[in-house]
Amino acid sequence: MSRLSRWGRRSLLAAALLAVAFAVTAGVTWAITPSTADALDRVSALDRAHHTAPLRPDQVPPGLAAALVAVEDSTFYQDHGLSLEGLGRAALYDLTHGCTCQGGSTITQQLAEDLYLHGDDATPWLRWVDIVLAVKLESHLSKAQILAAYASEVYLGHGAVGAPQASQVYFHRPLSRLTLAQDAMLAGLPQAPSAYDPLVHPGLARARRDAVLEAMREQGLISTAEARRAASEPV
Repeated sequence: MSRLSRWGRRSLLAAALLAVAFAVTAGVTWAITPSTADALDRVSALDRAHHTAPLRPDQVPPGLAAALVAVEDSTFYQDHGLSLEGLGRAALYDLTHGCTCQGGSTITQQLAEDLYLHGDDATPWLRWVDIVLAVKLESHLSKAQILAAYASEVYLGHGAVGAPQASQVYFHRPLSRLTLAQDAMLAGLPQAPSAYDPLVHPGLARARRDAVLEAMREQGLISTAEARRAASEPV
């Protein structure tokens, strides 16, 4: 047997063993992690504790939905709670920077992290659990339900939990009456609510808002004219 054929057989064996190990790990993790059938109940309980109410899918403004998807998870409607591209990009960043700094998280993963991991997926094991929980969420909820749940529970600074409460805090008006620019500003806050706080750092908030608008334009969610009009609004 040639050296090349021996190497090929060993590679196939290693790949098979890795596949089996992955399947076993996935099955065990699925079994030991909680069911996500109570996800919407958890969102409701969280909102009640912060004196607000969860959004129904038809209550999420189209501008806010588009802004969140553009900046948080551009493949939201195509993925199944897991973005291989995002995970690969995050892994490369972590390896080159010697940290566990990037999550590569989808919107579904962020929802799972908030509801089941107390907002903490800072270790490789917790990130793996987060992925499994996200896949579970996708099996229980529609994309519209997931987006509404995320918009209802995500922390947006100044004690505001969820977009409805943040809309009142920052703009003193209901979520349904926000402009495209204001939708974009809210969508830009989850990454760093304190840093992009429009009441404290209006310059950084405007830059972040405009980056969200540009992401929406690049993805064809709004026109160039709409992006320019929204970017001309004051903070």
